[in-house]
Amino acid sequence: MSSFVSWPPSLQPDELEHLTLLATTYALSHSLLYLPPHSHESPPPPTPTSAIHAPFSLFPTPIPRAQFDLAKRLQKAYNVLYARVAMDEQFLDEVMGEGGVASVDEFTGELWKRWKAIRVQGIVQPLHLGLFRSDYLLHQPSESEGASLGIKQVEFNTISSSFGALSQQVSSLHNHLLAATGYFNSSPLLKAPNLPPNETIAGLASGLVEAHKAYGVPGSSILFVVQPNERNVFDQRLIEYELLEKHQIPVIRRTFAELATATVDPTTRTLHIPSSFSTTPSSTTEISVVYYRAGYTPTDYPAPSIYATRQLLESSLAIQCPSLALQLAGGKKVQEVLTRPGVLKRYLSEEEGAGEVRASWMDMWGLDADGDTLPDAPPLTSEGANEPEPAGTRNARAESEQLVLKPQREGGGNNIYRASIPAFLSSLPAQERPAWIAMRLIQPPRGVGGYLVRAGEGSKGLVRSEVISELGIYGWALFGKVNDKVTLKEKEVGWLVRTKGEGTDEGGVATGFSVLDSVVLVD
Repeated sequence: MSSFVSWPPSLQPDELEHLTLLATTYALSHSLLYLPPHSHESPPPPTPTSAIHAPFSLFPTPIPRAQFDLAKRLQKAYNVLYARVAMDEQFLDEVMGEGGVASVDEFTGELWKRWKAIRVQGIVQPLHLGLFRSDYLLHQPSESEGASLGIKQVEFNTISSSFGALSQQVSSLHNHLLAATGYFNSSPLLKAPNLPPNETIAGLASGLVEAHKAYGVPGSSILFVVQPNERNVFDQRLIEYELLEKHQIPVIRRTFAELATATVDPTTRTLHIPSSFSTTPSSTTEISVVYYRAGYTPTDYPAPSIYATRQLLESSLAIQCPSLALQLAGGKKVQEVLTRPGVLKRYLSEEEGAGEVRASWMDMWGLDADGDTLPDAPPLTSEGANEPEPAGTRNARAESEQLVLKPQREGGGNNIYRASIPAFLSSLPAQERPAWIAMRLIQPPRGVGGYLVRAGEGSKGLVRSEVISELGIYGWALFGKVNDKVTLKEKEVGWLVRTKGEGTDEGGVATGFSVLDSVVLVD
């Protein structure tokens, strides 16, 4: 652990200043960029006039080589697992449907109702595409646990798994700093063989290409569904450029509001988007794949008409990335249910890596879990409640300092941590408990430092902090039941590191909690 405790290497102020200059100019030269912040009162111009570099770490983060290799190996098992879960309609109905989360979570309920309506109508496209990211933290068990340092899964993302393109740019940035300065010979770890390659742009694009080829219509385009006034546009554009320049596949970008004019042919069920610059008013483009970089949060659906648009897209022949089924499969409740005894083996055999998947999980349970699941829960009750709380809620109260509570939400900033949990449980209506899970907190090794660089003036943008780093592994899966036969192609395609200050619970880059980072491997 000495490599972690002594990190980052010591540098002189002028050396740090020089590295920061090289890093920021490299970032601005290589699309490691965000659009500047804006307010609702002052939206950005239609054509950007400026950009700022995305937040990044000046040094790569040390990660044990064995754990990095394990995370990459696990991705194949997770690709297969979530593909199979998404094809199990009965399971998703039970967990996420009207008998489960959909009955107490309005957003999940809307998604599930739209999926159910499409099934009643008749699904015309059996293939699903998932661009996934599985996120991990290093976990340092206590002395009483007696285990060694390992990785534990934070969550599995099935929709809008972002920052793949920018993660590649940060990896290249750290390689550039090493080549240009040798990091001033500040650490024996900082040498080229310890900085693993990262080709996530091509990897993520390859999943979209595979789905486009499976659709098989020359001249069709891939649709990117994006949020209005998207600041993280360069992360998306780099994948778009890869598709067009390397594979000659055009991309159309539209917000949900702009897709109000989309149509589905009633006979062929093909999806068509009006062409923006055609001289023929009736000219449209056929869509092969719908790639959602929006649609994962309730704010993406400000009106019922947006849910109707999502349903229209899903009812077409275009391959969805993700489908509603696959988006529901990525719910936190599914993650919790998979940890219950006997559930994982329905979808993954020991030969396919079930043991390593199981070992990557922390303890978790539903707030509505009964006494049979958690027999040792203490006999506590909510303030003002007429009935005893379920065992899952009582356990969450008793162990709150070691827990995080998670709702069925993506995008960061939604979780409840430690000391905030008891008061939150007292305010949570009993009928909403099934929408939440409790998860034991991962305990990263302490004493790891870093230099975090955010857009600013000179030294104001550079901050030295004790840090925690989260490793994400990307993968894709193209799968479905075609003529009663299951087809499944999958691949692990790259990685991401996000680093935050040690006292910060949330981890999103777009929400301002973390910076982008890369890996230096430690033996």
